[in-house]
Amino acid sequence: MELFEEIKSFKKHLHYLKGQIEGVEKMIDKGESVNSIYVQFKAMQGNFDKASYILLEEILRKELALKIVKAIDACPGNCSDAEKIKYVKKEFPNLEIGKVVDVISEMDTIKERLDKLKK
Repeated sequence: MELFEEIKSFKKHLHYLKGQIEGVEKMIDKGESVNSIYVQFKAMQGNFDKASYILLEEILRKELALKIVKAIDACPGNCSDAEKIKYVKKEFPNLEIGKVVDVISEMDTIKERLDKLKK
């Protein structure tokens, strides 16, 4: 898998979050101070932000880059989707992260359509 290391890092952060959530639950059960719980919660929030960054910025953007390359390979410039692929490639650095997921699906659809045409 091309994104193996990034996914392992993401999973590691999820594991940390799970432990932190369990820790906060234990703190509540023990009746620890709200201030202590708040400090732990803020640490949890930082870990969540790191996991989000890994997922959104690293994994999704790399996934899209790989999908673009595969679509380009399947359509060397003369298929009906050539302009769309060229546009996505050009706009890739500027895409908002919410749009990246949609474009990944689009690239999958284009690749599948091109694969069927080759058969």
